[in-house]
Amino acid sequence: MLTTRFTETFGVEHPLVQGGMQWVGRAELVAAVANAGALGFLTALTQPTPEALVKEIGRCRDLTDKPFGVNLTILPAITPPPYEEYRQAIIEAGITVVETAGSNPADHLPAFHAAGIKVVHKCTSVRHAVKAQDLGVDAVSIDGFECAGHPGEDDVPGLVLIPAAADRLTVPILASGGIADARGLVAALALGADGINMGTRFLCTAEAPVHERVKRQIVANTERDTELVFRPLRNTARVASNSVSRRVVEILDAGGQFGDVRDLVAGARGRKVFEEGDLEAGIWSSGTVQGLIHDIPTVADLVTRIVTEAAALIEGRLGALVTAGRTPGRTTMAEGTAR
Repeated sequence: MLTTRFTETFGVEHPLVQGGMQWVGRAELVAAVANAGALGFLTALTQPTPEALVKEIGRCRDLTDKPFGVNLTILPAITPPPYEEYRQAIIEAGITVVETAGSNPADHLPAFHAAGIKVVHKCTSVRHAVKAQDLGVDAVSIDGFECAGHPGEDDVPGLVLIPAAADRLTVPILASGGIADARGLVAALALGADGINMGTRFLCTAEAPVHERVKRQIVANTERDTELVFRPLRNTARVASNSVSRRVVEILDAGGQFGDVRDLVAGARGRKVFEEGDLEAGIWSSGTVQGLIHDIPTVADLVTRIVTEAAALIEGRLGALVTAGRTPGRTTMAEGTAR
């Protein structure tokens, strides 16, 4: 078992998190993640109303007695969702962990903390992570450029972003983006993170409530089969490469505006992909990590495999490298520091 600041602070067995995913973060997946000893998040805005969210929380509790949370993504909109009502529904339902994403969570933190709720905020840059820490969040999920969804506009990959964040933060850190297996977990821990947050990898599991054709396409795709849409609009999103996402890139690169692609990127079309398996119906999120995904396991098998192989890597291969690299009379950096 791997024990970190994250597992101790959030009361979960393993330092693995299934972050909120629109249309995907539903009870059957989240409960499976919780039962496997990791932390899963229902996605609040997948539910059409706060009342529907309360019902989904209840459905999840029927499937697990382990901790789980709710993701509340805060995005600017002409007609925004009733965020305060969703927030109140989360509080009244007795949820103990919330993942916030998108805009600044400052308006929601006092109410969540007053209710004893711990907040993990997703960030794509060190400066935003530091600001979130200053606001009082309990942990930060730092998303590298490899991630699905919105990777920000700085284009900094996890290999740099994670240790840069670790140098500046004191709250627990989750590494997100480009992680699918034990190697990613061990690397994230070595870089200074306290756990990992996976989206695409959990999307490609038996319990994920998306069409089987979507899962098979993720397995078939390589790390090169994604597109960065909305780049010229400074609202970059990484999605799977298909005829729709390629057309969106083409239109915007030629000087088009959002109105020219609005119908192509409609959320209802992306939902159709997940629910009906029509892979060309719209744009749908997938990270470059799909190049490391080669099967569709159960959540329990995936979590067990990652934590077991991570422990073996740490105790086996990496430990052997330290021993093999030691020469008589030479002190290792760790030993020198200890002395």
